[in-house]
Amino acid sequence: MHTTPIDWIMIGLAVVAALVQAGTARLVALRKLRAEFPIFFSYCVYGVVMVAIGLASCFFSSCRQYFYLYWVLSFLFMALEFGIMYEIFTNALKPYSALIDLGKMLFRWAGVFLLFAAILTAVATSGPQASKVNAAIALLEHSMRLMQCGLLFLFFLFERKLGLSWKNHNMSIALGMGVTAAVDLSASYLKAHFPASASAFGLVNSLLYLGVLSFWYSSLAQPAVEPKNVLESPSRLIFQRWNEALVTYTARGELAMASSSMDSFLPGVEQTVDRVLARKMVQ
Repeated sequence: MHTTPIDWIMIGLAVVAALVQAGTARLVALRKLRAEFPIFFSYCVYGVVMVAIGLASCFFSSCRQYFYLYWVLSFLFMALEFGIMYEIFTNALKPYSALIDLGKMLFRWAGVFLLFAAILTAVATSGPQASKVNAAIALLEHSMRLMQCGLLFLFFLFERKLGLSWKNHNMSIALGMGVTAAVDLSASYLKAHFPASASAFGLVNSLLYLGVLSFWYSSLAQPAVEPKNVLESPSRLIFQRWNEALVTYTARGELAMASSSMDSFLPGVEQTVDRVLARKMVQ
């Protein structure tokens, strides 16, 4: 395999990143955070395994084998990133059981939609099989990055309403994921428009990702800042109102099903929204 100086720098950065991820996984285990962040722990361990397999395949496998192995590893890596988004979302909404149930449903449908869109993209792409795989994985990757940026923006908007702190481990992970996604999207755009500088953009992207990994390690090494208990808040937050309305709607829906009621779903949703807005106006 012919390697350039930039290739050796990228390999060195990958090895250092794997070492930082191994240290982060060990830190999560030692601080007994694995129960709270099981998917993030798996993500760190998988990052180490991915670098080891990738380097071995790069030097000892054929280009064709390396191509398919790379995309399989990348798909599994994106699946773990999707799981981390779900994990930090549910952790942020821990006091709201009904909203967590709604979030679980939305994440499931988002995952199904992404897979369906990737399959359609592969089928609609003309050319050899490698081009189809490239198009499908690229769509998945860009969609994941947009979702990660959106999740970070959501936390920026509702930080105070959720009683969160940026020193909280959950928020630190979300911040790192959002920054990584924004940088990766920017690098992809620049590579497409300035192909001659693609190696330089990839190098900057790798350096920033290493910085995010170091940030995660330092954040998880600090004592956790627990989120405020919204149940003790003097003001009723919008999330509380929605959670109570969803709980009420779920309970009524179960009673309606038990009594063979013929009420449709949409009127029930309208009633839920009306109750939320009415409580907001009263307060």
